[in-house]
Amino acid sequence: MMGYSIVTTEREIDKRLVERVQQGDKMAFDLLVTKYQRKLFRLVLRLVSNQTEAEDVVQETFIKAYRALHQFRGDSAFYTWLYRIGINTAKNFLDNQGRRVPTSTDTTAEQVESFEEGENLRDINTPESMLASKQIAETVNIAMDELPEDLRVALSLREMEGLSYDEIAVIMECPIGTVRSRIFRARESIAVRLRPLLGTGMDQRW
Repeated sequence: MMGYSIVTTEREIDKRLVERVQQGDKMAFDLLVTKYQRKLFRLVLRLVSNQTEAEDVVQETFIKAYRALHQFRGDSAFYTWLYRIGINTAKNFLDNQGRRVPTSTDTTAEQVESFEEGENLRDINTPESMLASKQIAETVNIAMDELPEDLRVALSLREMEGLSYDEIAVIMECPIGTVRSRIFRARESIAVRLRPLLGTGMDQRW
């Protein structure tokens, strides 16, 4: 029987690719770029709000990642390491442009714990016809863009990338309770903007 191990997880695949890059295989890095370029672009675009600038930040992120890849030891998943570089690169870009978005303060643990885990932007409890409404989609996008930077990043990683709270905590370099707080407050802020459209009361999110 051949002695090949079967790669069964995305993390393991990434680990193998990273090892190949560290051994000098540039094509393996091209595969990582292809795999994560669009996801990283979506995340960065939420921060810089300009497609051309987001493309520049993504390119710089991959350059930084390639140069620093020899330092990657696999303690966390490759994409959490990459996203962290991307967020920091975007923040530096905004700082240099004098456009840094102010961060928020954290809410209380009691408020966070009162939020039901099952609620998220992809599962808004409204008819599908309303979800498809262009007006609602535009309202959500505007509300996302107006969120403080830390709330926007946390919610984007959770709702658009589908990452766990633990993974987001690693990327954003903060406690998991802070991640829950930021996502809770981001959802609340968007819910406020949606209430007039959905006809929900102050005691309802959607």
